[in-house]
Amino acid sequence: MNMRTQRAKAVNTLLTLVLLLMLLVGGLGAAHLAGNPRAQLTPLLGLDLEGGQQIILEPEVQGREVTSGQVDQAVDIIRQRVDGSGVAEAEVSTLGGTNISVAMPGTPDPAVLESLQASSQMTFREVLAAEPVSGAGQTDTLPGFGADEEGGKKDSGEGSDQSSATTSSSGKEPSSKATSAEGVWPAQSTPDSSTSSSGKKTSESSPSSGSGTSSSSDKSSKSAEKSSSTQGTKAPVDKEAKDITVPPAVLEEMESLDCTDQAAREKAQQAGDDEFVVTCSSQGHEKYVLGPTRIAGSAITDASSGPEMGQQGAPTGRTAVSLELDEAGSDIFADLSAQMVAEPKDSPLNRFAMLLDGEVISAPGMNQAITNGEAQITGAFTPEEGEALADQLKFGALPFSFNLQSSEQISPTLGDEQLRWGIWAGVIGLVLVAVYSLFQYRALGLVTLASLALAGLLAYLCVVLLGWAYNLRLTMAGITGLIVAIGVTADSFIVYFERIRDEVREGRPLRNAVETGWARAKRTILVSDAVNLLAAVILYLMSEANVKAFAFMLGLTTLIDLVVVMLFTHPVVTLLAQTRFFGDGHPLSGMNPESLGARRSTYVGRGRFRDPEPAGATATTSEVTA
Repeated sequence: MNMRTQRAKAVNTLLTLVLLLMLLVGGLGAAHLAGNPRAQLTPLLGLDLEGGQQIILEPEVQGREVTSGQVDQAVDIIRQRVDGSGVAEAEVSTLGGTNISVAMPGTPDPAVLESLQASSQMTFREVLAAEPVSGAGQTDTLPGFGADEEGGKKDSGEGSDQSSATTSSSGKEPSSKATSAEGVWPAQSTPDSSTSSSGKKTSESSPSSGSGTSSSSDKSSKSAEKSSSTQGTKAPVDKEAKDITVPPAVLEEMESLDCTDQAAREKAQQAGDDEFVVTCSSQGHEKYVLGPTRIAGSAITDASSGPEMGQQGAPTGRTAVSLELDEAGSDIFADLSAQMVAEPKDSPLNRFAMLLDGEVISAPGMNQAITNGEAQITGAFTPEEGEALADQLKFGALPFSFNLQSSEQISPTLGDEQLRWGIWAGVIGLVLVAVYSLFQYRALGLVTLASLALAGLLAYLCVVLLGWAYNLRLTMAGITGLIVAIGVTADSFIVYFERIRDEVREGRPLRNAVETGWARAKRTILVSDAVNLLAAVILYLMSEANVKAFAFMLGLTTLIDLVVVMLFTHPVVTLLAQTRFFGDGHPLSGMNPESLGARRSTYVGRGRFRDPEPAGATATTSEVTA
């Protein structure tokens, strides 16, 4: 590669970096001037640095005494509501064994406080349409039920990645094929409510929102009248209403749904039993259009997890979650599963969703009808994940409500002094890196300082933007992650510069040494940052609270390090190598061949150099290529 090509490539790379900076700065400016809410120009701070508000909630279950296991499940529900991403630095814990303490930094929005007190209950709904979040044509995260000759059913829960050969996938073409439902059934009544009200409510709402035809409305009304004449908690099946379709507006809402939007989840959480629901899976892998409630969560009598047993009674090595329904729920589920079995295995209409607190925790398909109200869920999940799903089914079936006991402002746990010392620690680290770089690499050390300054600017912009978009809060643990990142970033520069020096010591001119050294250093930098990023991801997924904040910042700055090295450091060094000061090896450039102990070579033409003659040996000629 000649000098002109190298220069053009380096300039184009720097222009890409400038464009990235302009996008970040422009995005922050637009969010600050026209955002709703408007973004502030400084990072949001966590509880330990800013303080916030603490509220005490008391979970209640109608007609039952709340147990410790139910309180733990309630804590998970509240934590998901207030800090689903884990970066808002809210603290949720039990207090006194029966109450729940929620501490949120800053001044929480009144809508957030209202959502914390909202009731929570699981519902079973039909999947009318499904689409992977990535937009791919096929998903395999939610395979269906497999046949079990002992009477159970198998499916994989949310988040499984593979299924047995007998299970169904989630659908290869989830768009237009999934817009028609095989009839709308009234929601099941709770034990203390009448069936007629549930059926009437469905007959009034579903046809108007789904079918758009008068004949369908008449059929639904007849079904509602029939429901009114029956007694008990069993909801009747409206087998006549088979022309109900999903309105185009609902499908458009699914297409535009952002699974990271907290407001969308709250809207799904507040949907009535007779309404369509547009929501996502709890892992954010898939989005759905769900029909009216078919079975209330109160119909679940028990759920447990354990090893899956094969047909011969031997364990298969997989985890199974067993689910049992009461008599009324079993009757409805028998009809529902029979209807779904008639649908193609790759159709969303072959699936039903378990909706908890506005999110789908599992959406299995059907291979055969379930007539005894007992199902067995299997899939590629660990025993811990199976136990978590069983807890969600068992305790999520309870109609939780949360009573506000108290609300008060809390002061920062650390305060300005600790923040100031944390900033001083970062400054001292920067100064030490700067002194080392200038002492070791002379003028080339200025590239290190410029790279660190750029990395700091990118980190600042990202933290502020993430604070506005996802309520990312900067805590002392996060600041620690940023300080550690100084060493990670400096390490990449040291690896690169030392590779260049090695090439210069071998007798290559600096212009050639820069490209050859980069080819060798790039692999090392990528491997090093990949290890750091992997460690950050594992810490983030496996930890809670402050450790999660540290891991997030470490991962963010590792990605920024890659951007800076690739888009700034290497192009700048390439351009500097073509100047006289650096290219000719000035003593203050940090690349002086004599001070580095380079071997003297004689240029013999056509990119060929004659190496110095070792004692008692004949001179050799080597070729240098870019």
